Amino acid sequence: MKENVLDVLMYLFETYIDAEEEPEPDQNELRDELSRAGFGDSEIDRALDWLDGLTENHENFQYNPQTAHGTRIFNEVESARLDAGCRGFITYLEQIGILSPTQREILIDRLLALETPDIDVEQIKWVVLMVLFSQPGQELAYARMEDLVFDEGDSQLH
Repeated sequence: MKENVLDVLMYLFETYIDAEEEPEPDQNELRDELSRAGFGDSEIDRALDWLDGLTENHENFQYNPQTAHGTRIFNEVESARLDAGCRGFITYLEQIGILSPTQREILIDRLLALETPDIDVEQIKWVVLMVLFSQPGQELAYARMEDLVFDEGDSQLH
C-alpha cells in the first residue's frame, strides 16, 4: 500500500477526533493501530515524527503586536512548495481570523514537514484542522475551519 504521511495523519485524525472520553493512546498503541490499518513502517514513523513537531518548538513562532500586523513574505523554499493558490488560502485564513500569525507559522512549518512534492489547498485544510485541534482554546476557530472544509463540498456552482 503506497500511502503518504498526510494519509496516515488524516486516518489518525479521523479515528481519534471523537474519542475524547478515552485517554490519549501512546505511540506504541498508535503504531499498532496504524500497522493494522495497513500503513507501512516508514510512513508511520514519519507521521509520528510529524505529530511530535506539531507540539514542539512553538516558542520560535512567537510575535510581538507590531509584527502580528505585518505582511508575511514567503521565502524561496516556501514559494517553491506552496503555489500561489496555497499561499493565498493561508493568507485568507489569517485575514478572516481562523489563523493567528503564530498558527500560520506552525501551519507552514508542518506543511513543509509533510515532504510531499505537491501541496494543495485541500491538504492545507486538513493540516489547519490538525494545528487548531492541537492547541487549547481554539474551539471557535476549529469550528469555523471545519465549516470551510465540509460545507464547500456541499455547495454547487450555478
